[in-house]
Amino acid sequence: MNGNTALAARFEADRPRLRAVAHRMLGSTSEADDAVQEAWLRLDRSDTSEVGNLSGWLTTVVARVCLDVLRSRKSRREEPLPTEDPAGGVDPEHEALLADSVGVALLVVLDTLAPAERLAFVLHDLFGVSFVEIAPILGKSPAAARQLASRARRRVRGTESAPDPHRGRVVVDAFLAASREGDFAALLTLLDPDAVVRSDAAAAAAGSDAEVRGRDAVAAFFNGRAKHARSAFVDGLAGAAWAPGGTPRVVFDFVVSDGLVVAIDVLADPDLLAGLDLELVD
Repeated sequence: MNGNTALAARFEADRPRLRAVAHRMLGSTSEADDAVQEAWLRLDRSDTSEVGNLSGWLTTVVARVCLDVLRSRKSRREEPLPTEDPAGGVDPEHEALLADSVGVALLVVLDTLAPAERLAFVLHDLFGVSFVEIAPILGKSPAAARQLASRARRRVRGTESAPDPHRGRVVVDAFLAASREGDFAALLTLLDPDAVVRSDAAAAAAGSDAEVRGRDAVAAFFNGRAKHARSAFVDGLAGAAWAPGGTPRVVFDFVVSDGLVVAIDVLADPDLLAGLDLELVD
């Protein structure tokens, strides 16, 4: 298999996820397809030999393309994903996307958000992308990206049912218990295969790894390490915090999907922590 063929194969493997990202960003099937095609064109003419995470690179490209579209858009009627192809048969890829869809009603709500809010919310809350990765797409700091997502989340909850924070609480509390007890096997059952932990600059400076990727590595990272972490709600969703004397020093912002931990942001920047809506749980 030559280089171009291998690259095309890698792209095709990522295409369903890229289309899902683009559709949630744009609410339009045709525009989503255009955004994904543009990502392929940029990939085809770029030197990606030094890119360590091609899937992440492609997600960033699609997000930038979608952000440009949103910023230039005057108005757009949201379009549902079709469940049949033009020939009348079932399109399995569209069926898979539809099954995982946030729903047309939520897409309409998302269309009321500012472009930067929509991007931050979609990438972080729906796809588990960290604010460290979202920030450069928006040209903002991770703290500012977090605030945009938090504001979008509050607006979405005003008109559409939100993820059940108590359902996520069960998963996070089970994760914390397994971590405290050093139960590596239990941690593995609670983690998505592609789970990732990312630490902000303050947490990394205090000795935390900047990034840990993969189920086994994340389980090893947390195994026996959450002895002093307390359950918390972070911007209304299940998370945890190290808060000696009731003062948060480190916050663990969890992204939970389908009963598994997808991502954890380890946050220690004082300015960022001060801007969080944080509720410690006894």
